Amino acid sequence: MDASHSFAREVIFLTKVALRSYALLPRQYDERKVLASTIDPWGRALWLICPDARFPSRRAGRDVPAPTKLPFDALVVISDRGVVREQTLHGVAVDPSAFDALPGGGFVLSGGGGPNARSGQIFGRDGRSRRRFPLGTRLTHLVADRRSGFWTGYADEGIYSDDRVSAGGLVRWDSRGNHAGALRPPAPLDYLVDVNTVNVCDSTVHAVYWPSAPLVETGPGGIRRIRRLPVSDPFGLAIRGDRLLLLGGVEGGASTADRVSAVHHLRLTDEGAVVTGHEELVFPNGDPVRRYARPVCRGPRIFLHTIRTLRQWWVLTLPQPSARTGRWRPGNTMTPRPPGGCRTVNRP
Repeated sequence: MDASHSFAREVIFLTKVALRSYALLPRQYDERKVLASTIDPWGRALWLICPDARFPSRRAGRDVPAPTKLPFDALVVISDRGVVREQTLHGVAVDPSAFDALPGGGFVLSGGGGPNARSGQIFGRDGRSRRRFPLGTRLTHLVADRRSGFWTGYADEGIYSDDRVSAGGLVRWDSRGNHAGALRPPAPLDYLVDVNTVNVCDSTVHAVYWPSAPLVETGPGGIRRIRRLPVSDPFGLAIRGDRLLLLGGVEGGASTADRVSAVHHLRLTDEGAVVTGHEELVFPNGDPVRRYARPVCRGPRIFLHTIRTLRQWWVLTLPQPSARTGRWRPGNTMTPRPPGGCRTVNRP
């Protein structure tokens, strides 16, 4: 490792940035029976619960719940800045691993299955099933937007399987579950192996995929811009104007040993981005963040939870610029609130 890389590794850990608590599942609900959880487009924390779950396996120190039978009735717990309500989903016919709230008050669920299996299910605002449809295999991202529908991203095992949906890499859907397009990057960035991270704000999507570490900005109208990044394989991204925050990732070929807790600050340029700073991610008590589940990224915020529990959501925020200097303040100093940087629309 040369001197520049040694210096970069030192800088990463000179400053620490702390997560802030965002949402907590109320104690009257059994956290062990949570099948999936997310932060929806309106900043609400959602937990999908199977009341009669069984526990066929254990992973990462947690009993893994599964429905006793299919179909079953699931309970969605919705926390909107501390105000909690429930919604029952009737006739869930998949074993859900991911879900989100849709424009109009419905929900989309993703389960497992082989190539071209009907692994997706749409529910209306009344909690009744509307349709089942193929949602691809090896799904790693399911993120809804506020206006038009939702987006799905896939790992390489899905992209290069025989599944016609997963082959799209990053796929757009309308709120009824109709396929509405897939990412088609131009050459020489058209080789897409794995979708690293997806940020959805209104109907604007920023994603980083592997290889080549491009940041693509897209939406219902197609690709708007692609920039090359000096950081590859990030786990999460936040964006505000021309400022970008990447959680995790590898910069300049440096060692990956500590990359899960590395926070990279970048400034976007016309063709790419330049690194402006580094921080180490820690919990509020100062403990290092060593493992976490795949984050949910919305505008200037990255939401994450640990692998051991789905009960607690944390937030990392890309700060506002300083009013005095115009420079960007380091550290996570903002009070958690629904995702900013996105225009306000009515909740479903």
